[in-house]
Amino acid sequence: MAHTAPRTLVRTRGRRAYTAFGTRRTGRRHPLVATAMVLPLAALLVYAFGGWEAVATQASSVGVMLGR
Repeated sequence: MAHTAPRTLVRTRGRRAYTAFGTRRTGRRHPLVATAMVLPLAALLVYAFGGWEAVATQASSVGVMLGR
């Protein structure tokens, strides 16, 4: 069991990240596409935590914990 890590490293070294169509993704995602991807999750969080004020309060608390 202790020797599985080096073999895994050798096997995964040659792999590349490809999309479903076999082309390699380069560059960054457009900001509008990223926004469209995040909005449904944001709406779900607002609904799950009981409104915008609760979500803003939680985000503020996390920011304070992270030192911002």
